[in-house]
Amino acid sequence: MDLLRFQGIERQEEAAVPCVIVIGGGISGLAAARTLTDASFKVILLESRERLGGRIHTDFSFGCPVDMGASWLHGVCNENPLAPLISSLGLKLYRTSGDNSVLYDHDLESYALFDMDGRKVPQEIVVEVGDVFKRILKETEKVRDEHKKDMSVLKAISIVLDRNPELRQEGLAYEVMQWYICRMEAWFAADTDMISLKCWDQEQVLLGGHGLMVQGYDPIIKELAKDIDVRLNHRVSKISRGCDNVVVNAENGLSFIADAAIVTVPLGVLKANLIQFEPKLPEWKVAAISDIGVGNENKIALLFDRVFWPNVELLGIVARTSYSCGYFLNLHKATGHPILVYMAAGRFADDLEKFSDEYAVNFVMSQLKKMFPDATEPVQYLVSHWGTDPNSLGCYSYDPVGMAGDVYDKLREPLDNLFFGGEAVTEEHQGSVHGAYSSGVLAARNCESHLLERLGDFRKLQLISFSGDALLEPIFPLQISRM
Repeated sequence: MDLLRFQGIERQEEAAVPCVIVIGGGISGLAAARTLTDASFKVILLESRERLGGRIHTDFSFGCPVDMGASWLHGVCNENPLAPLISSLGLKLYRTSGDNSVLYDHDLESYALFDMDGRKVPQEIVVEVGDVFKRILKETEKVRDEHKKDMSVLKAISIVLDRNPELRQEGLAYEVMQWYICRMEAWFAADTDMISLKCWDQEQVLLGGHGLMVQGYDPIIKELAKDIDVRLNHRVSKISRGCDNVVVNAENGLSFIADAAIVTVPLGVLKANLIQFEPKLPEWKVAAISDIGVGNENKIALLFDRVFWPNVELLGIVARTSYSCGYFLNLHKATGHPILVYMAAGRFADDLEKFSDEYAVNFVMSQLKKMFPDATEPVQYLVSHWGTDPNSLGCYSYDPVGMAGDVYDKLREPLDNLFFGGEAVTEEHQGSVHGAYSSGVLAARNCESHLLERLGDFRKLQLISFSGDALLEPIFPLQISRM
């Protein structure tokens, strides 16, 4: 069933199966397109970039895969909706934490922390301060119970320390405490004065801990995209919703008409009003888009000609403020390649994007050379810019102070034949790849049900409905290592 261009509009001729336009080629959009294609629907996927993956971006310019966006599987278990796909492709995972890690990608079993002068922090201090930080976070639950009005996590920590002065840290221990706060901010991609006390610990974390995708997420993107009608470099500017169809206009002058559409563009793009909706989105939908927060996390990947750092999973820099703390992921430990990846989140990630890539790399190298005076210059480097990238305008969503409890339901709520997916619509698993994937599958199933209701029995019999039950159990076990 070919699509024909007719008076500037690419449209489908009368056919037995419905046509759906999926807007956004991240993993949520690909999951939606895959689900509908497998259900024998006609699908067109429009992506503004010249590549698929969205905020999943596996770069190969170092001669090996480096994920500059999402890189972890949060929940290394068969219950993870991505587990069957990962298993069937034979992809390897490097586990960096167990089930006891709620806020961090690592258990701190393999680490080295340094102060701003390059002196190594004694391990016993890191462990002791970590235990104190857990106690502080536990005490914030009492603060939450006592206050009906929401407040920031930072404000709650301040109240806890005022009540329990014995939990206050001094000197180097204080700097280590700031590093723990820095890691918490990296989890949410936002500073603690922005994160909701009411919501911060309500996420449902899957069992199995966290695992790095050793070969990157690219194989999953490629697998989901097989046989999908993908149109790259098609930036959508307008979505017009009618009673029986949806017309989607792209900036390149092409327009597409279909029976329904699924919007999976990042929340930052919706916030910036880069897509015009006709009729306009209802106020409750606009409010939901406005109320959910979008954080930022950037990576600076450094390729070296030799390894000059210890064989640990992470290298950390402690400081007087969480803003000044830092964190390197040692990919050599997980993949065997001499690569360090510096992670920056929240306002610090925003600020780094204001400077050139060269400046950002020089800044990171100045930190590294304090830790390791014999550090060599990187052979190559990569710098992400998720906050200013017009295709994303942020990294992933978080719960800001004062956010209403039903905003995720409202963001996910369809508007007739217009459906919504993406990591931001998944209240329980926002900010995760499997959450984005699941939201795409759910949007596709809801779209399928909606369209089948409009079809007669004859057309329903022609469609082979997709069954998600086949995805519940992996064919092969997950391949997990921890060196």
